[in-house]
Amino acid sequence: MNLSELAQAIATKTGSSQADVKITIAAVFDQIADAAARGEEVSINGFGKFSVKDRPERQGRNPSTGEAMTIAASKKVSFTAAKGLKDKL
Repeated sequence: MNLSELAQAIATKTGSSQADVKITIAAVFDQIADAAARGEEVSINGFGKFSVKDRPERQGRNPSTGEAMTIAASKKVSFTAAKGLKDKL
């Protein structure tokens, strides 16, 4: 399912216009991304939790040369499904 299909399904279910639904979906994702950028956790009851995790610096290899290299520390967004979502699967 892509954004247009999701917006169409929500618009049909709620009686809203597809354009309004797309704006709302974009706003929700923007808020989740902004919270993640601040290092905050976003928890949606019955759906899941988005959190930021630190990836420490680690050793790796250059795939072209096989030379050892250091991969810089980074952050990643992690999603943990809630029980309600897991039960639907």
